[in-house]
Amino acid sequence: MKRLRWWLLPLLCGWMVAAAALEPGERLAPWTLLDQHDHAYTLDGDLQVLLVARGMEAADLLREALSELGPEYLERHRVVFLADISAMPAPIASLFAVPAMRDYGYRVMLDRTGRVASRYPGEKAELLWLQLDAGRLVEERRFAQVSELRAALKGLER
Repeated sequence: MKRLRWWLLPLLCGWMVAAAALEPGERLAPWTLLDQHDHAYTLDGDLQVLLVARGMEAADLLREALSELGPEYLERHRVVFLADISAMPAPIASLFAVPAMRDYGYRVMLDRTGRVASRYPGEKAELLWLQLDAGRLVEERRFAQVSELRAALKGLER
């Protein structure tokens, strides 16, 4: 029997974390990530919505939805956008993707290793919406259509 390779352990642990579903009322574990401008953000109890994108399709949904709402909309409504860029080769991310994101008018928390995004369920083509209250999960939604996402974002005005 072959021994388990040490480098497989993070993959196996990441898979186990990703498999755990979030339950309403559950407190999200704190994390700290850098945004596209290398400014740190730590998840806290003031956050109203956490949006998680695992792929470009999901990230593009948000960018298009915000085109009518304005880039400051997320911050004004205590929404944080988390982009999982761990599948992107590091040279591509650092030379092209992250510099392009610096032109966005909104903050993008970058998960370069997948350690944070893997905590939350979801598919690459859909944007995950986690509604929070004092750091606890209230509701989980998924979006694959810009119009539905825009309507949900506009609903934060109430």
